[in-house]
Amino acid sequence: MTIIYTIGFTKKSAEEFFKTLQEAGVKKIIDIRLWNHSVYAGFTNIRDFPYLLKLHDIEYSHVVDFAPTKEILNDYKNEVNDWEEYEKRYIELLNHRKILNRVKESQFDGACLLCAEPTAEQCHRRLLAEYLQQHFKDIEIKHL
Repeated sequence: MTIIYTIGFTKKSAEEFFKTLQEAGVKKIIDIRLWNHSVYAGFTNIRDFPYLLKLHDIEYSHVVDFAPTKEILNDYKNEVNDWEEYEKRYIELLNHRKILNRVKESQFDGACLLCAEPTAEQCHRRLLAEYLQQHFKDIEIKHL
């Protein structure tokens, strides 16, 4: 069984964030934000984040192909589309990018999908985790 974790950093202190990762046993952060230079939480800014993760023995990677496009984000934020349409467009994007041809289930074992949203309910990290779960079948999702 492969466990994929997800976490959002908004509304978390650095201490709470890193403690949560350590307690869960996360070994790798997969940053799935379109932009990894956060203004919401300075500790997740690309200048410092990989270093801080390394101090906690956690690897870092930024995979833009897992991020929604600027258009999908803007249409949702500007209420051009509702959440249901966002979900549909994001899944279509993953299919269009053929991400399943470029990843293996083992890459996600002990990994944590990172985004800004405080909860996974309306975040693409949940959608990505569920997409991977549907296609790989031996995945458990844990939202931190």
